[in-house]
Amino acid sequence: MRIGGTGIIGGGLGGLAAACTLAARGHKVTLFEKNAWLGGKAAVLEEQGFRFDMGPTILTMPRVLERIFAEAGRNLSDYLDLVRLDPQWRCFYDDGTVLDLRNDPAQARQAIGAISPQDQKGFDDFMAVARRLADVSDKFFFWKSVEDLKDTMNLKANMSLETLSDVLSLRMHRTVAGQIKRNVADPRVRQMLEHFIQYVGSSPLGAPAVLCGIAQMQLGEGVWYPMGGTRAVPLALTRLAEELGVDFRTGVDVTRIHTEDGQAKALVTAEGERFEFDRVVSNMDSVRTYKELIGGTAWNSFSRGRTREAACSGVVLYLGLSKAYEHLAHHNFVFSRDPEEEFGAIYDKGEPAPDPTAYIAAPARTEPGVAPEGGEALYILVHTPYLRDRHDWSKMLPAYRRTILDKLARAAGMGDLEERIVVERTLTPQDIHDRYKVLNGAIYGLASHGKVLGAFKPGNRSRQVKGLYLAGGSAHPGPGMPMALMSGWIAADTLHQDATSNAAHVAAQ
Repeated sequence: MRIGGTGIIGGGLGGLAAACTLAARGHKVTLFEKNAWLGGKAAVLEEQGFRFDMGPTILTMPRVLERIFAEAGRNLSDYLDLVRLDPQWRCFYDDGTVLDLRNDPAQARQAIGAISPQDQKGFDDFMAVARRLADVSDKFFFWKSVEDLKDTMNLKANMSLETLSDVLSLRMHRTVAGQIKRNVADPRVRQMLEHFIQYVGSSPLGAPAVLCGIAQMQLGEGVWYPMGGTRAVPLALTRLAEELGVDFRTGVDVTRIHTEDGQAKALVTAEGERFEFDRVVSNMDSVRTYKELIGGTAWNSFSRGRTREAACSGVVLYLGLSKAYEHLAHHNFVFSRDPEEEFGAIYDKGEPAPDPTAYIAAPARTEPGVAPEGGEALYILVHTPYLRDRHDWSKMLPAYRRTILDKLARAAGMGDLEERIVVERTLTPQDIHDRYKVLNGAIYGLASHGKVLGAFKPGNRSRQVKGLYLAGGSAHPGPGMPMALMSGWIAADTLHQDATSNAAHVAAQ
């Protein structure tokens, strides 16, 4: 069937952002989603009066959403009610320390000084580095299709003292952990700052120092909660897309991208239906896009040369409680006793950490309606390795659930958690792999490891297949809500540039 225009595979945040941007620029857009809902991992679970965001729970950099809505001349505030959170995080440690990461940098500095006076200056020094790296990222890395260093800047055309300064600021010889250790002495403060890299599901011991810029993107621009939960974000994008005429086809599983002479021509579904398009955007995991939907020489070319390792996965507990824990903030980290032990287990040994860090979202602090009166709807995430053949989470989950609950009892004052649970649901790495078509159950796409290349993901304009564009957390600029949204905008912007350039070329002939 000839439809024309652009076909989008997957209605996650990247796919929805691409659909809205393309439709706002006048493109005909058809989006296919294998699940019955739109939003990908940003799904919702409702049971017995409790409401849980199932996937992402932390929203930063709302300017990315603002830019997508501005494409259509709309104001984000007409679609989403965003509340800025303070503290951004509350951190719990095994020694009983509680440290709030405050929204105001001066207050954050003061809180850090209360447990480690010498690190007030160290925090200032680290944030100065983070601001510089965030500026360089905005200048060379964001808002365009990037796959490697040559895509970031034209050194021959633009070489200057300023450009050289930008290059040197990237600190390509250091890791995130190495940079933080240079600035901060107290291991508790270091552990808090190192966890910014968990937005991309990677180890601070292996991730490049340029990713320290994530700290500025959060501390400088805030942590925000959309009323209605993070599920409200894909709902707002869906509403905008519908207003712009996007054709949504849910419950349709695309199993093949048909190519001719190295160009994407059509999408084929599990039912055998074929839909022809001028161009294709894949919001499916980039590795699985090439391996499972295309194959052949495109897959061989994509997989050649650089190892593309999955990022970490995770176990999520969705717990509806009869009674709230008032000492929790909206976002909380209950830190491991030894980060090197934790990251070594997950990223080096490929095994669940014996004493993990647990992230807890307690959104009733901001939106009481997520739980019955007096209750709590907790989202508890513990990072695990991506799936290996030896992992059988149907057998591993009960024991690891106990490990998680014991950790919360010991470090976060939640010893009676089991007694308060009235609703419990779980998500394992196997569930994530099966539900979202991600690589080996990896929540965050591809790992960001390597001092030089670790920040790079597959570019949004395919180098292997003409007319194919990539969006989502496994494509540039990477995982996390703002980055996945930005990836969709970049894929759409790049496609639009190519389409208008080709049209102008044809018209001139």
